[in-house]
Amino acid sequence: MLAANHGFYVGFKQQKTPVMPDASERFDVGSPDLYDYYLRHGNLASLDKEFKGGNELFHDQMVHDTYDAYWKKRDLSRHMKGVHAAVMTVGGWFDAEDLSGPFKTFHAIDGFNPGAVNTLVVGPWTHGGWARSDGDRLGDVTFRSKTSLYFRKEIQLPFFEMYLKGKAGEALPKAYVFETGTNVWKKYEAWPPKQAVAKTLYFRRGGGLSFEAPTEKAGVDEYVSDPAHPVPYTSYPTDSVPQRYMDDDQRFASERPDVLVYETEPLKEDVTIAGPVKPMLKIASTGTDSDFVVKLIDVYPDDYPADTSKGSGIPVQMGGYQQLVRGEPMRAKFRESWEKPVALVPGKVTEVDNEMPDVNHTFRTRHRIMIQVQSSWFPLVDRNPQVFTDIPYAKPEQFMKATESVFRSASEASGVGVLVMPQP
Repeated sequence: MLAANHGFYVGFKQQKTPVMPDASERFDVGSPDLYDYYLRHGNLASLDKEFKGGNELFHDQMVHDTYDAYWKKRDLSRHMKGVHAAVMTVGGWFDAEDLSGPFKTFHAIDGFNPGAVNTLVVGPWTHGGWARSDGDRLGDVTFRSKTSLYFRKEIQLPFFEMYLKGKAGEALPKAYVFETGTNVWKKYEAWPPKQAVAKTLYFRRGGGLSFEAPTEKAGVDEYVSDPAHPVPYTSYPTDSVPQRYMDDDQRFASERPDVLVYETEPLKEDVTIAGPVKPMLKIASTGTDSDFVVKLIDVYPDDYPADTSKGSGIPVQMGGYQQLVRGEPMRAKFRESWEKPVALVPGKVTEVDNEMPDVNHTFRTRHRIMIQVQSSWFPLVDRNPQVFTDIPYAKPEQFMKATESVFRSASEASGVGVLVMPQP
């Protein structure tokens, strides 16, 4: 999943004189549109050649495409043993570079060090956004307050004063997390919250989405995935990875024939989802490998007021906005193991499950919950040729169209598992 981060790796090139590091440089793709640039370059191996062997990190992460010893050594959560200092792990709900790391670290510290002072703090931030920005908005979505300033003053400073200077004060809760949608801070005794109830959002006939399981004896939705025309992850050209894609409007994708869309009726009460999101798909494919990208989306009411807070003089029309809450790809060949890929059998109904990083989001009354399913997310995710092969080195003729079937019957139900908070 390296494609759109190609330029990111420039900063990790081996230095000729480590004592006096080389001046930073930018990888110039010579195009304002990475979608077009990567599509023309084909596979990842061709991008590796573009670096002319000058970036070992990109090459290493390209060739180590299973969870092998290379990744196990770099998985910090496996090494969180003997932790005696008080720990506050900080993350962002929109951290494109390391979304799951803070949660894995937090849970690992608890697992290896029972009784350790261990707090999780998550705000509506991008990578390092709690220190680099005010944290009041991301793209078109506003959070109604300067969340980063609040964190530094009300959470970080008291933590340091207590554990570095011995100043008396109230200990932090186990989890101190910002709830998007309502835009409020919440404190919990555990993460995910103990009171959250496991439910499933089931795919239903006619593009419906419901907490009620399907009763039909048969039901399937299909689309054709074409690697030559992959689904983009933004609606606009870009020569970088814009952080705002993490909560961008998804209407451009819902209009494509290669994207399945399921949504609830307008909600009659708030629905708060807190914790990991778990797609559970029953699929069949005409290919021997395919990707399945699942996106959890908050659909605003059509009469939602326009946002004039950007100061540009041009209001952002938020009516009908499809805000991405969480999205994650799953490569079908890893459905049984991250270490040993297994090919799909064309036409055979197969389970493809995944666990997406956590969310803490309230879908407000009159909003809708939407799920989108697609088989490409380009160039954020490298294209799957939809043939079981060594993908970084796939030849042009190996990239094939595939018909993807997603089942939604009583015996073969597809859906997304979530943890739902009881409403007060």
